Amino acid sequence: MSDKAEQKRFGTPDETRTFERGTLDLLRIGGAEIGRLTLQPGWRWSEHVKPLAGTELCEAPHFQYHVSGTLHVVMADGAEFDAKPGDVTALPQGHDAWVVGEEPVVVVDWYGASNYART
Repeated sequence: MSDKAEQKRFGTPDETRTFERGTLDLLRIGGAEIGRLTLQPGWRWSEHVKPLAGTELCEAPHFQYHVSGTLHVVMADGAEFDAKPGDVTALPQGHDAWVVGEEPVVVVDWYGASNYART
């Protein structure tokens, strides 16, 4: 945590990364990096981010608050669940995920966003 008060908005991020069917807006604040992921209907990690990551599954751990939409998550060990608005998820390395339905998924990610979809 930095020693001064700061305020930022996702409407004017420090960095924006785009990938097929999605965007990541990244804020650098308080000595940390916070990301807002917006994933469009039809997005799936293994189809749209895997080519950028070069790994079989997503190896970025995440600590996320789910703002909107439904995200289906499948872990390497076979555990799976739907994350919905209001949920908080802690995802260790080794997972796939995809948007369920026709509503975009928006999550705020406190851990793992800084390396997400980095080319």
